[in-house]
Amino acid sequence: MLERQVMVIGKAERLSTLEVVKYFHSRPRDSQIGAWVSQQSSRISARGILESKFLELKQKFQQGEVPLPSFWGGFRVSIEQMEFWQGGEHRLHDRFLYQRQNGGWQIDRLAP
Repeated sequence: MLERQVMVIGKAERLSTLEVVKYFHSRPRDSQIGAWVSQQSSRISARGILESKFLELKQKFQQGEVPLPSFWGGFRVSIEQMEFWQGGEHRLHDRFLYQRQNGGWQIDRLAP
């Protein structure tokens, strides 16, 4: 077991349509097709459903550009603080706190 966690604090803002389109079309073609296969985090009964749908859509989009799905988008996160935690023996965990400060990062080790 890895016993790792990351916590991020900051501001998230939705990307513009232009940024989303530009990023989508910069991705590998199979990743673009994969975006169409399912809406992320929706429940599925088996992996085979994803694989079958991928092959079906790969055939459908074999000619020309893969269109941007209407449900696909992104966010830009401006990070103010991050904490990395890794479990250790005897509850002697490692914790590191990164805080944005004067254009750089202040890094502190925290007690478990």
